Amino acid sequence: MQVVFHLGAPCTDGDQLIQSLLKNRLRLAQAGIAVPPPSRYRAVIRDTARALKGRPATEEVQDALLDAILDDEEADRLILSDPRFVCINRLVVQGAQIWPMIDRATTQLRALFPEAEVEFCIGMRDPASLIPALFKASRFSDFREFTDNMQPHAVAWSEMLRRLQAIHPDARIVVWCNEDTPLLWGEVMRELAGVGPQATLDGIDDLVEGIMEKEGFARMRAWLIQHPPETEGQRRRVLAAFLERYALDAEIEEVLNLPGWDEGLIAEMSQSYDEDMDVIARIPGVTLLSP
Repeated sequence: MQVVFHLGAPCTDGDQLIQSLLKNRLRLAQAGIAVPPPSRYRAVIRDTARALKGRPATEEVQDALLDAILDDEEADRLILSDPRFVCINRLVVQGAQIWPMIDRATTQLRALFPEAEVEFCIGMRDPASLIPALFKASRFSDFREFTDNMQPHAVAWSEMLRRLQAIHPDARIVVWCNEDTPLLWGEVMRELAGVGPQATLDGIDDLVEGIMEKEGFARMRAWLIQHPPETEGQRRRVLAAFLERYALDAEIEEVLNLPGWDEGLIAEMSQSYDEDMDVIARIPGVTLLSP
């Protein structure tokens, strides 16, 4: 059995990815791919992982878990998603690290299905916008207090991924940039589902629809129907062209006005993030999806 853990990250797709996959639940189930609703598993996964504390689940525990999650459904591939699989939002960034506890958290997750082939999927986000988003989603009212133990200029996704790869060298790790998801949405959905690049899925334009003017989205859909792209690259070029003209500025542009963060720091963080992608592309065992 294959088990896919979509770890988030928090403040990236806002559960839209799993909701888009759920539109294909019946179709995927016919191929042995299970996409259960999050309400069926998030609490039971969290509670069981905490109880086992990294000890491999017995066959009885695994059967009970699968019964609760699948409800008699047979599956060769199980897709589970929760932006809090690793930790709560407040603890995502500590010091110079993203998810300092990912080793322990993913070991606990993997122990739930010790015989399964496991994949970890992560949507990354520029720390310059991730940290403010985490603050906005928190109960903190003081940004300086929220970031008191952080070293934002030193945060790197590659450091976290190296730790994850080192502790799970046989697990497949798939990552992508949240900033690229409008162009990658269909590919990300297919990666999680484990289907081929030509597989037809509903919901591959869900993200684009949310950040584009209604008129522009309608025109784009009409264009794609009249001129079906032959490759994913052609489709991305069409999406990019329509986004350039019809994207909603409020949905794609963020104005950051944060105490202690000047334009120089934000630019430095974003530049480091871009450079970090080149590092990630060379990490063995990590697949970086890019437009």
